[in-house]
Amino acid sequence: MIVNVPRFEQAFVKFDAANAADPNQDVFEGVIYPKELLYAKRMTAMLKHFEPDASETLQLAARCQHICRWKISRNNYPMDRVGYKCWRIELYKFHGEIAGGIMREVGYDEEMIANVKALLRKEKLKTNPESQILEDIVGLVFLQYYLVDFVNKYSHFEEEKLFNILRKTWKKMSEKGHITALKFKFPPELQAVIHKVLAVA
Repeated sequence: MIVNVPRFEQAFVKFDAANAADPNQDVFEGVIYPKELLYAKRMTAMLKHFEPDASETLQLAARCQHICRWKISRNNYPMDRVGYKCWRIELYKFHGEIAGGIMREVGYDEEMIANVKALLRKEKLKTNPESQILEDIVGLVFLQYYLVDFVNKYSHFEEEKLFNILRKTWKKMSEKGHITALKFKFPPELQAVIHKVLAVA
């Protein structure tokens, strides 16, 4: 349950204001959005659908999952597995610092800030229920809203490499996440890809 509505709402407003500065844009239902602002709203909507009674900590973490992500470009790191891991580690730290600063401004204590940061770092994914829920939400938002563009963008990948990326997403999700994802309606051209991934997974 939300203990302090004013500070919770203030945090959301400030998270969104930070993400509204994203120079990258996405179009959804004819409306142009800053990319990370739209992502944040999708994360919140998916969390409400998937886990209606999510804690205040989890709701905050979902809303600031990608906060100001555009400021640390993937292109600044080697385009290999090591470079990718270094980029992700730096992002986790960066998101936590930005979100923590905002939370501190609106009156959250250090314990709550630390808990949100731990979720953003995906700590104890398979043992912390909230970490797993957040990972499910990340996967569900990707599958519902970004999979088509991802496949089109990386269509030059070898088929097996694309399958491996999708399998890794599926593997991180819980059984409840899988059940939810299977209810999504994917475009016909992606049905074969999805079925192959699930068959292997």
